[in-house]
Amino acid sequence: MKFKLLWQRIEVMLHPLVMLMCLLLICTSPWILIGRQLGSRASFWDFFHVYGGLFTALLAVMFTYKVCSAGQWRQFFPWLTLEFKPLLADIRGLLRGQLPHSGGKGLISVIEGIGVILLLLVVITGGVWYAVEPHAALVWRGYHILFAQGFIGFIVLHCLLALLHLRDFFS
Repeated sequence: MKFKLLWQRIEVMLHPLVMLMCLLLICTSPWILIGRQLGSRASFWDFFHVYGGLFTALLAVMFTYKVCSAGQWRQFFPWLTLEFKPLLADIRGLLRGQLPHSGGKGLISVIEGIGVILLLLVVITGGVWYAVEPHAALVWRGYHILFAQGFIGFIVLHCLLALLHLRDFFS
């Protein structure tokens, strides 16, 4: 019972916490100088990126659980059940100048699902980069940067989609 109450309190804060931590990590990433490993001359920002990233990884896993629990994964990943009709309807609507609506299993939900996948890929590649031997670290650093850049693109798109979601409240 106590765990369920604790989870409910955490659950409502996951989206803003994940976004805040991701934005902090992205905005401070130009200040980090980590190549193969966290060295003895590492700066505050290097440590913040590594340990803030580990904290964000924990949040990301909890957020993914929240998004996918109770069958909600079907909303964000309808292609896993080969349910393409809502997505195709939204794409056809876009071609006719109609904006897609939030919710359901359409384009916006699929894009949000892709964002969850990108977030997990950033988490996984960052974790592997941290854990592997120094000779393999730069390869994983490259993957981490690639997926982080994809996730940045998703954040921009997510903000634009949030504006569409506001439109749904006022129409």
